[in-house]
Amino acid sequence: MRQLLAGTGAQVRSAVPLAGLTTLRVGGRATVAECATTEALVAAVRALDAAAVPVLLLAGGSNLLISDDDMPGVVVRIATEGVELGPDSVLAEAGANWDAVVAKTVRAGFGGLECLSGIPGSAGATPVQNVGAYGVEVADLLRRVRLLDRATGETHWVAPDDLGFGYRTSRLKHRSDAVVLAVEFALEPTGASAPLRYRELAQRLGAAEGESRPAPAVRETVLALRAGKGMVLDPADHDTWSAGSFFTNPVVAHDRVDRVRAAIRAQLGEVAVPEFPADDGVKFSAGWLIERAGFAKGFPGPDAPARLSTKHTLALTNRGAATAADIAELARRVRDGVADRFGIMLTPEPVTVGVQI
Repeated sequence: MRQLLAGTGAQVRSAVPLAGLTTLRVGGRATVAECATTEALVAAVRALDAAAVPVLLLAGGSNLLISDDDMPGVVVRIATEGVELGPDSVLAEAGANWDAVVAKTVRAGFGGLECLSGIPGSAGATPVQNVGAYGVEVADLLRRVRLLDRATGETHWVAPDDLGFGYRTSRLKHRSDAVVLAVEFALEPTGASAPLRYRELAQRLGAAEGESRPAPAVRETVLALRAGKGMVLDPADHDTWSAGSFFTNPVVAHDRVDRVRAAIRAQLGEVAVPEFPADDGVKFSAGWLIERAGFAKGFPGPDAPARLSTKHTLALTNRGAATAADIAELARRVRDGVADRFGIMLTPEPVTVGVQI
């Protein structure tokens, strides 16, 4: 493999434990080609594709559940870190740490990205799953994405309208024919935040929904809220050894909503159910459903290697010795329990590699 990648600029290592490259801290070993420049990344992927070598692209490793088995082929680690600020935008290479990108824009006096503070992972991953938090989604601010077309080997820029954004998804998700090389976001030069659409955040800031506040204050508040839910990475806190929210909030089609509400009432009686309008139906809270299905924080207990976070039921966590199989088994228990009780099938948010849930 070193011979194949010689001259690309990639640094090749053998038998690398992938657990050290993911926030869930699970995964077998693999040959890793680390690419610190976009030129090396493009050259390495082109060379591997030409030789028909299986490739797994990995950057921040925050949205991955990788098998415990050793991986065939090559893991191409995207380690590009460049970030450039313009008069009203930021351009980040795919491997740039996302929270560092957000922090840099806020320090420079810009607004727009502050509600996405504290989200682990890389800049290049954000458009793939249309990352969102506290009322803001990547699709709201994205200007363009630079892609490598693996079929032709060519690179080009695409506009947001070409990416088919939806709730936690895009045309780039669950496909491998394009590699994100860079992303550009629009920013607010005045330093005002995006309009505050998330009630808890607005209340903490003493604002009405729809108002703005200075971006630094919003960033600080978002980080505090996320930390309280175990959603800011901390090596000493096993509640953060996770892939963030493991399940997306389910969107139930309009013609099924009444049946789901009836199933909830049959199990829980007349309770207030968190619901939100969605394009194709009604969005329910996955965390609320998980708890009401009998899966409390910390489930299944202190001796389990994989548990729900003690701070947030949407996060599946590695308590230090979990395997990918342990995480997958816990995910199945939770998913099936919610389906059995309420008739809603939760969808995992992380990308799985060699693992079935």
